[in-house]
Amino acid sequence: MTTSFIDKRDAPQRSMTTGPSDWLTALRGALFASAVGHLSWEIVQLPLYTIWLEGAPSEIAFAIAHCTGGDLLIATSTLVAALMVFGRGWPTDRVAYRNVMITAIVLGVGYTIFSEWLNVNVRGAWAYGPWMPRIPPLGTGLTPFLQWIVVPAAVFLFVRRRIVFR
Repeated sequence: MTTSFIDKRDAPQRSMTTGPSDWLTALRGALFASAVGHLSWEIVQLPLYTIWLEGAPSEIAFAIAHCTGGDLLIATSTLVAALMVFGRGWPTDRVAYRNVMITAIVLGVGYTIFSEWLNVNVRGAWAYGPWMPRIPPLGTGLTPFLQWIVVPAAVFLFVRRRIVFR
């Protein structure tokens, strides 16, 4: 009679994340969708800034890359902060999912209002063109404000539909 056993080294290795709805897959999907969404938004809203009228093509290309990179840093930071506070069970638990989404959007909007005010009114790092609608009382541009509602909402919808429950 022979006895066989499977050595642990020969067994298929399980990763800590399994299945289509794991948090790492959802996080990767969110960051990818965020990159696409913010890049698209930056390109579309660029004519509302003075650089569109005054900048050289290389300056415009750099502004798009620079702003999209900044958007990704903000998106990553706000998502990680929201996950640290409300992420238990994310992305499959509906309550955790909703709380993470709302928190990330609120943090993104809050940071954007502050950043736009600081960079437009205090530092003069960039300027709005004449067609940029503004939100009183700080004069924050409407499109950057909407960007941090629309893009993250679309990202979370994408993650929910395409990654978590595909």
